[in-house]
Amino acid sequence: MNLARRQQERDDAVITLGGGAFVADPSGALWCARTSTLVVSDLHLEKGSAAARRGTLMPPYDTAHTLDALGGAIARFRPRRVISLGDSFHDDGALGRIAARDMTMLAELQRGRDWLWISGNHDEGLSGVLPGDHADAFVEDGMRFVHIPRAGQGGAEIAGHLHPCARIQTRAGSLRRRAFVFDGERLVMPAFGAYAGGLNARDPAILSLFARSFSVLALGRERVFAIPPGQCRPD
Repeated sequence: MNLARRQQERDDAVITLGGGAFVADPSGALWCARTSTLVVSDLHLEKGSAAARRGTLMPPYDTAHTLDALGGAIARFRPRRVISLGDSFHDDGALGRIAARDMTMLAELQRGRDWLWISGNHDEGLSGVLPGDHADAFVEDGMRFVHIPRAGQGGAEIAGHLHPCARIQTRAGSLRRRAFVFDGERLVMPAFGAYAGGLNARDPAILSLFARSFSVLALGRERVFAIPPGQCRPD
């Protein structure tokens, strides 16, 4: 790969938000070098076991897979702090179902760094239970970190909850990829969890958050891809 292409790939991954620079990682994490902070959203740990309790059999490996991916992102960036933007667990009973080995892995990921759990609509009852700090929202340097995005809040915001995805047409057919959706003031994070699913970036719930044009970065295996919003197809 030539140097010009590598530089383009790096440039594509940079998101300017509220005057700050962030890097969109193909894992679905967001990196802020200035504050040494890694942001993830919607881990939905133990979604598989929750589905099994309702009679839907799913492979019980989503928590391990999600924590492996999170561990990979932490190893790459070595953050001083991790912020998890809500719905980190799929429900309030998840701690009663999670395997001991997965709790041990989570503890290892937390070791030696600050960890902030933002409360989500799925895991409100776990606020204050897990090691680390807990909050409904967090504001730093004018940037608001919250689970559910709110139009008309004013100021810059990084949120989750909606699990945006982009459907694009390629020569090989139609692809659906998790995506960052953002403008200069608001960013909606892709879901990080293995079983989290997603909402099309052209869904009214997402479009209503952006009064002007917005940008889409779709997740690839090794890089993110800038997708013009007009090329994002409905499901």
